[in-house]
Amino acid sequence: MQSAPAAPHQEVLWNRRYDPNIAEVNQLCDSLMQLKPGSEVPYIDPQHDVEEARIVSLFSNNGAAHPSGFVTAGSDEAMTRLLGVHWQVGLKPQYVMPWNVHPWYTPGEPHTKLTKEEVAEGLKPLLRFLALVPRASVIVAHGTEAQRLAAAFLKTENRMIYRRSFKIYKARSAEGRSFGATEERQEESLAEMRLAYKDAMARTGLALTGR
Repeated sequence: MQSAPAAPHQEVLWNRRYDPNIAEVNQLCDSLMQLKPGSEVPYIDPQHDVEEARIVSLFSNNGAAHPSGFVTAGSDEAMTRLLGVHWQVGLKPQYVMPWNVHPWYTPGEPHTKLTKEEVAEGLKPLLRFLALVPRASVIVAHGTEAQRLAAAFLKTENRMIYRRSFKIYKARSAEGRSFGATEERQEESLAEMRLAYKDAMARTGLALTGR
């Protein structure tokens, strides 16, 4: 099992990872780790809620696992960028749930670009994850690998796709390398992201309270 983060705030969150509102998903993470002994599967932060989540943020998870031990948009910079987008559109944490395309990490070996095989391997975990968040009906797929997995999910013709009327939104990765060199291009990318989440919120009946 992964070690608890050292920072006091992160340690509090770590100790809450089996709170009732998130326990089922984090128990899934434990079971995925057992499938690959020696691997690490980041948990979902307890600020999220399996019963309330309407939107899934699916990350391509290139790079190293975040030291917090939780699924994030990537680096601290990427996390700040996406949290800013969520704040601007008024999306509260309990209504969105993060997940990684390829949930497994090998300690000390950061992902570079996921292979086709690794993306395909993420499909069954994604299906198991989605079964645990019954009100989710939208996936915002950040980055190329996430978009490929989301497309593969739709091709499964799983009953939940039709029962929940799932919709996929394509979005850029929140990592800086996806935003282009100029400040203008970066703002365009952020605007595209905000638009995707605004539309996702409207589709799932969430009130837009931000900009």
